[in-house]
Amino acid sequence: MDRAIVHMDLDTFFVSCERRNNSQLVGKPIIIGGGDRGVVASCSYEARYYGVRSAMPIKMAMKLCPEARIIRGDMDLYSKLSHEVTEIIEEKVPLLEKASIDEFYLDLSGMDRFFGTYQWTKELAAHVVKHTDLPISFALSNNKTVSKIGTGEAKPKGHLEIQPAMIRPFLNPLSVRKIPMVGEVTYQLLSRVGIRTIHTLAEMPTEVLQKILGKNGIELSRKANGIDDSPVVPYTERKSISSEHTFEKDSINIYGIKSLLTGMAEQLAHQLRQEKWLTSTIVVKIRYSNFETEIKQCKVSYTSADHTISRYALELFDKLYTRRMRIRLVGLKLTGLVHGEYQMNMFEDTQEMMNLYQSMDRIKNRFGKNAVGRASGFDFPSKHY
Repeated sequence: MDRAIVHMDLDTFFVSCERRNNSQLVGKPIIIGGGDRGVVASCSYEARYYGVRSAMPIKMAMKLCPEARIIRGDMDLYSKLSHEVTEIIEEKVPLLEKASIDEFYLDLSGMDRFFGTYQWTKELAAHVVKHTDLPISFALSNNKTVSKIGTGEAKPKGHLEIQPAMIRPFLNPLSVRKIPMVGEVTYQLLSRVGIRTIHTLAEMPTEVLQKILGKNGIELSRKANGIDDSPVVPYTERKSISSEHTFEKDSINIYGIKSLLTGMAEQLAHQLRQEKWLTSTIVVKIRYSNFETEIKQCKVSYTSADHTISRYALELFDKLYTRRMRIRLVGLKLTGLVHGEYQMNMFEDTQEMMNLYQSMDRIKNRFGKNAVGRASGFDFPSKHY
């Protein structure tokens, strides 16, 4: 049986959420972000016309489009509306994967025995728009890669069906940048050897790509040829991630305990970024030598930044530790998670901070999670669960 895989993506989601609440923003160039030294989290098509892009420094964006209106952003609103869209889709499809706060994969394999899958998906998209007033685009094909690329080509407010026989003709003229796993570094490597279109990439011997890109070269060759067997993974919302440490001997070394918390915050924040989560609640737990356990938590703006999480964690610890008693266990938990593609607190952090975290994450991914970190929390022993 041929697979039927749909990729759905809410168009300029953050901007659309703001316009839903304020119709006066419709048709205006909009930038979602924060602070003169912040970065663009999202922008409208009107702003993109002037060259504004996500992750661009706000100052640069305003030079390109001085008329743009900057909106700080409201992750609580975006999370709420994302949940509404998810419930609408989840109620109607047999298998749903929520890839981020604003994009979804649907496995509709076998449904064409009863009705046209493409027409059914058009009706589902119209249903989402009717009940949420949020624009959405989609593409239908036989695998996730082609469908995702198709959605990008269909935007805004568009839809495509790419039959198996049309996959190569559809992909061939497109830039290799359109393939999801191709970032700027990979694109530059391919460009230096004359590979700029998917057609050229698809015709390149796998052995050559493997020499250039390592094991990723094999996967990239398959995607360029429209081959992707990865399944649609059933959608489940993760509730929390956490880390804790039990001392071999009860401790009263407050400086050392705070160093542990800093290290925990750094590793959990890295995990958030790798799994594409943002947290809104930070919880610190301590257990005294007499086995009494105390917990304190606080709400924060959605973030996955080390320095933000560690700051709140240390503040919570100072409020918790009110006795001159030895501590048996300390723990840190991050809850209130929402899925998203964002590496940091997108409304507060600067371009310099974003570059720092991206560099640290690349080093950790290549050499291990303890390869780089803050001196105050480096190489701490912990137990994750």
